[in-house]
Amino acid sequence: MVKQGPRPLVICGPSGSGKSTLLKQLFKELPETFGFSVSHTTRKPRPGEENGVHYHFVSIEEMQAAIERGDFLEHATFSGNMYGTSKQSVRNVQNMGKVCVLDIEIEGVKQIRNSDLNPILVFIYPPSLQELENRLRNRKTETEESLQKRLKTAKTEMEYGKVPGNFHIVIHNYELTMAYQALRDFVLKELETQRDEERNASITPVIRYIELSEKDK
Repeated sequence: MVKQGPRPLVICGPSGSGKSTLLKQLFKELPETFGFSVSHTTRKPRPGEENGVHYHFVSIEEMQAAIERGDFLEHATFSGNMYGTSKQSVRNVQNMGKVCVLDIEIEGVKQIRNSDLNPILVFIYPPSLQELENRLRNRKTETEESLQKRLKTAKTEMEYGKVPGNFHIVIHNYELTMAYQALRDFVLKELETQRDEERNASITPVIRYIELSEKDK
């Protein structure tokens, strides 16, 4: 069981929706508030990606063994590769007193929703499917086959993201500055609400004790 702490922030959205850019901005502005959960994946590193920083890059055999041991909070297969969030990666962030940020796929979101983590669920919606395709093509990291797989998956993700109740907020990333402001304001408000609830819960027994004591006099 993962230690309880500040509510984790779960970010979901199609590849190319701007999730990474928004998260970089959030970490740059509030480095003492948020900590990133480094996921495991069986896919190969892209140019510039570092093991243990962007992902823990592991073999299929290592990933399957870890799943069988129950090491993961969630795991899923996406575009032929396995991804997962380990319990230890979340503990590492929580032990620093920070909000753990998870950048995960739809199947992972469904699993996390059923946990006792009470996550803040945010979906990043791209301007359009055409703009999403343009962004993916401009990366020049995909073959035509893998790109079409990502676009097909993106359609499914976008449909899931639009369903009321699946996420606490859906942010349409038409313009980066506005999208970031919406993300920042919403998440900080949710965290402040949690802190208020915890403070109220901690003083309630004291108030009741005082009331009882006054009646006894």
